[in-house]
Amino acid sequence: MQGELLREGQSRSPEERLRPERLRTDCPVLLSERLVLRAPHEEDIDALAHLANNANVATMVSRMPHPYTTADAADFVRRTKLGEIGKCVYAITRAENGAFLGCCGVEPTADPQTVEIGYWLGEPYWNQGYMTEAAHALIDMVFRTRENVAQIDARCRVMNVASRRVVQKCGFQFQGSGLAASLALGSTVSVEWYRLDRKTWMSLRSWGGLR
Repeated sequence: MQGELLREGQSRSPEERLRPERLRTDCPVLLSERLVLRAPHEEDIDALAHLANNANVATMVSRMPHPYTTADAADFVRRTKLGEIGKCVYAITRAENGAFLGCCGVEPTADPQTVEIGYWLGEPYWNQGYMTEAAHALIDMVFRTRENVAQIDARCRVMNVASRRVVQKCGFQFQGSGLAASLALGSTVSVEWYRLDRKTWMSLRSWGGLR
């Protein structure tokens, strides 16, 4: 499926979309072949609310409410600016036109040597390789800029085949299964836990053969 969300501000040049006040030294803007990962901002709110207000998305993400309103999107952007959500939260956007596709981020864990990544992508952009491309950029950033991080964790619902494929394409190894809360469903769901250690990443960081 194809989809375009041409919102206000998306016709601007890449330089304008990445003006200096949006660049974070601890969470730098990330560039890949087709994507720009940068801080969420107010211009994303309409597209964020549109894509997130989808049960097929919300039920696969632990802390996304459903229905998802414009007010929820505005609150999300505000909280990311205040650093209240994770360590680094990124809007996933297309390099060619700035279209908002979804979000990804890095969160600390109780173990200072371990962080966890999370992500979601709007349904019109599924099955096009965008999430794997974004995950590669995010993982590279973590291991290259955080020398204390020895491993990265990721979790996905047991029934989320697409998310499992993303973590496997990034070299994560299965660690176990368990339960996690789902805000959208109001219950716990079965999840799988995966881990990528620094040594494995170093052997795969060209991402050759993992596309």
